[in-house]
Amino acid sequence: MVTKRIAVGVGLLTTITLAGVAATASAGPAPTSDKASASAPASASASALGKKAAKNYLYASIGDFDTEVKPLIDRPDVAGVQLVVPWKALEQKKNQYDFSEIDRALNYLKSRHKKLFIQIQDRFFAPPTRLPDYLLRDPEYKGGAAPTTNESGLGPGEPGAVAAQWNPQVRGRFQHLLKALAQRFDGRLAGVNLPETATGVDTKKDRTGYSHESYFKAELANMAYGKKVFTKTQFIQYVNFWPGEWNNSRNYMKRTFEFAASHGIGLGGPDVLPNRPAQMENSYPFFKKYRGKLPIVAMAVQEPDFEYKNPTTKKPYTREEFTDFGTNTLGANVMFWATSAPWLHQPAAR
Repeated sequence: MVTKRIAVGVGLLTTITLAGVAATASAGPAPTSDKASASAPASASASALGKKAAKNYLYASIGDFDTEVKPLIDRPDVAGVQLVVPWKALEQKKNQYDFSEIDRALNYLKSRHKKLFIQIQDRFFAPPTRLPDYLLRDPEYKGGAAPTTNESGLGPGEPGAVAAQWNPQVRGRFQHLLKALAQRFDGRLAGVNLPETATGVDTKKDRTGYSHESYFKAELANMAYGKKVFTKTQFIQYVNFWPGEWNNSRNYMKRTFEFAASHGIGLGGPDVLPNRPAQMENSYPFFKKYRGKLPIVAMAVQEPDFEYKNPTTKKPYTREEFTDFGTNTLGANVMFWATSAPWLHQPAAR
């Protein structure tokens, strides 16, 4: 197992070729965003508003478990950890699975009465592309991955790659991994989630046959399969943007939330950014509309989120602002915090 931070695109709010889709923004409006009242006042606490605060978990790469998670995991205000695990770390060779690092983390956490969520990473927002070698080399998978361009509200990022889930052979291999994980960990893990839906395939360089529609259908197919095999552990899909869509112009966002609610699948996202315009035009209004209709909502406050500033205060968002918006607007039951969060490096409140 490689024990260094992996390039997993933590919170890279990919703009998914927004310039190309912004013109369609009026084609299919999202549910009313109620921007004036979308969140509670930044100074208000979740308890004061009568909403139970989300449980706090750490967020880290599995390679950083010893160095970043262990020093913080015994805090009384931390319920556990979400570890991001790249596909290749779990399947070095075809059908040869290695779950030893998950077992090790799970056993350590169990001894401390903490819980474990796993995010299975099939996309990488910077090199290296940590997908199984056979997937990238065997002609059966036609390249196995598509190149991506990455940009966020913080600026352009490095080129990356995403597993070609729209290829039935690739998707079959990914679902085989989900099945193997479920056979080993269903009921033992608190949750398993798939990464954000945002991606920006470089169609000029793509050789995998990507299309927005085929990608959308493939992601829903993986959601359904994950829920099928994980019957005891919560299964969650992160959803923030859909490529080719803006403001629900293709009904992708609406169909995602309807599908999740009807199939008992949890939803979440890689960033909590109070009232950011891009998010308010995409997933955030749906989280508000579907509060109480999903089995679990898990939102993450990842490293880049700490670089954004509240437009009113002109200062970085505070823990209270993240928590209020995540809990009271997005309906989060669980919040995953990057281990760099300032509050994690201060004494825990007693």
